[in-house]
Amino acid sequence: MKLIKSIILSSIAIGLLISCTSNNAQVITVAKADTVIRKIKDTISITAVGDIMLGSAFPSKTNLPPDDAVNSFQAVDSLLKGDIIFGNLEGCFLNSGNSNKCNGINPNNCYAFRMPERYAGIYKKAGFNVLSIANNHVGDFDSRGRKNTARILDSLQIHYAGQLNKPFEVFEKDSVKYAFCAFAPNENTVSINKIDSAKALVARLKTMADIVIVSFHGGGEGARFEHVTRKNEIFYNENRGNVYAFAHGVIDAGADVVLGHGPHVARAVEVYKNKFIAYSLGNFCTYGMFSLKGNNGIAPLLQLKINSKGDFLYADVTSVQQDKINQLTIDESNRAFKRVKKLTDEDFTGHQLKFENNKITLKD
Repeated sequence: MKLIKSIILSSIAIGLLISCTSNNAQVITVAKADTVIRKIKDTISITAVGDIMLGSAFPSKTNLPPDDAVNSFQAVDSLLKGDIIFGNLEGCFLNSGNSNKCNGINPNNCYAFRMPERYAGIYKKAGFNVLSIANNHVGDFDSRGRKNTARILDSLQIHYAGQLNKPFEVFEKDSVKYAFCAFAPNENTVSINKIDSAKALVARLKTMADIVIVSFHGGGEGARFEHVTRKNEIFYNENRGNVYAFAHGVIDAGADVVLGHGPHVARAVEVYKNKFIAYSLGNFCTYGMFSLKGNNGIAPLLQLKINSKGDFLYADVTSVQQDKINQLTIDESNRAFKRVKKLTDEDFTGHQLKFENNKITLKD
């Protein structure tokens, strides 16, 4: 009788403990009669930007900025804050070497980027703690550039993913477990075009983490490719993915945030099943051979807030601009915010988002 009574009391205690658990806490293990409660923070802050390439020493050092990139993020230093500070690393870290992609091509007309290794510390100092290496430029200098980039990011404790040998990373910060994975249509990257495989990976990661962040490099490039077509986008005879189908697919599988880049212009945003999607964050900080004309020269800096379940709360948007002389500065006319609003209105008619005072919220 004593044993039965003990079991009954323990069961009641477990039931009471679970019933008292708020939406901001998650039950993660049950061992015998004990329930372990792990409460994660009510609001998670994710700051996200697009393509970053601070200057390439190839084919010559004349393609490096005059300040040796040390002031690259000066204009936005106070904004690069949060639990996650994300960007797309559009190039590798490597001090020397030629690119095979430029064989038979005038190097001055070849888009191959290798940042001096010392530039990695500028990313770290700015606050970036998660970078995508799933794109067409991290591999510009083949395995040597990829391996060296991974080595340096590891040494700086910057999380990254997107190459075949590093499809994801799971890490913990302030008691929140994050999983990050990244996709692209390019060689040696985890494919954006294999949506079923992407969904399987995300579903697996969701069992390992509280918040799953997915990044993709996809879509055509340039001002002609501002719109989300909901079809496979072909650019220079390459299938750059159906970014709409991809984003929806990974959210169906358990992703909480989807952050896109690749077109070099900003695109629409969407909230699907309470999860936030940015279809392209544009050129954020790109020195050298990048075209910065028109809409190529403006981009949003997103300060995204989600709850402990990964659901969208709101996003503050700071518009930035670049030109060849002033480099990265704040755009007081808020062109990127206005552009994202216009594209969202056009591409997602009837959406439930409100754009006001440089903030994106859900309509009442």
